[in-house]
Amino acid sequence: MSRSMRIGGPAPSPPINPMTDFHNALGQRVGFPVRDWRPPPAPAGIALHGDYCRLEKLNGDAHAQDLHTAYSSDTEHRIWSYLPYGPFGSIGDYRAWVDTQCSGDEPLFHAIIDGESNRALGVASYLRINPRDGTIEVGHVNYSPLLQKTIMATEAMFLLMRHAFDDLGYRRYEWKCDALNENSRTAALRLGFTFEGIFRQATMYRQRNRDTAWYSIIDLEWPKLRIAYEKWLSQDNFEHGSQKKRLSEFLPE
Repeated sequence: MSRSMRIGGPAPSPPINPMTDFHNALGQRVGFPVRDWRPPPAPAGIALHGDYCRLEKLNGDAHAQDLHTAYSSDTEHRIWSYLPYGPFGSIGDYRAWVDTQCSGDEPLFHAIIDGESNRALGVASYLRINPRDGTIEVGHVNYSPLLQKTIMATEAMFLLMRHAFDDLGYRRYEWKCDALNENSRTAALRLGFTFEGIFRQATMYRQRNRDTAWYSIIDLEWPKLRIAYEKWLSQDNFEHGSQKKRLSEFLPE
């Protein structure tokens, strides 16, 4: 789906500076107007294609074997430490979990598939989908060692963001993680998210407390971020598989 096919969000209008003060008839400061808002549709699980990978709605028949094999390369089970499920000892256990927990529309799980090998190497999902207010979250991100620190790992996040903002018309894109998950927090900042704070004792999992760190990208920031991603992902930025410039060098200040 191209940006010209955007079906949610506000109708085109002059941009609003959110830092400008707005007041109601009583002289009280209020939020900036969101004119002609149309709630965007929920994502439908269409395939998202990039130059290095593609994302498809997670399907046990098509993806479970590849994913279990890829995840099994993490012999210490580090990738499961901050998730409320896993590891799965057998393909049967993992397939059963995929079939029972990952087949719905929320969370909407996507398999991340290597464009060269055609193998699924990780997953990510949309969740907490709120069309009324135009907010959506990315979560359940679980990259096997074969996907971590690759071009595909970043491109997959870009494809999900681009679909949410450009195709569907969401206003806010969220990332949340255990506040003690340093890898996830570092990834959020590297990807251009803004840290918003920590919700203390927000939830519990694996019989332990979780303070939750919140991050977001909003639609006003997205155009510059999209350009940064496109420049970083350009083939001109890579030589023999190694990046010439880091993503951070393209991100707006």
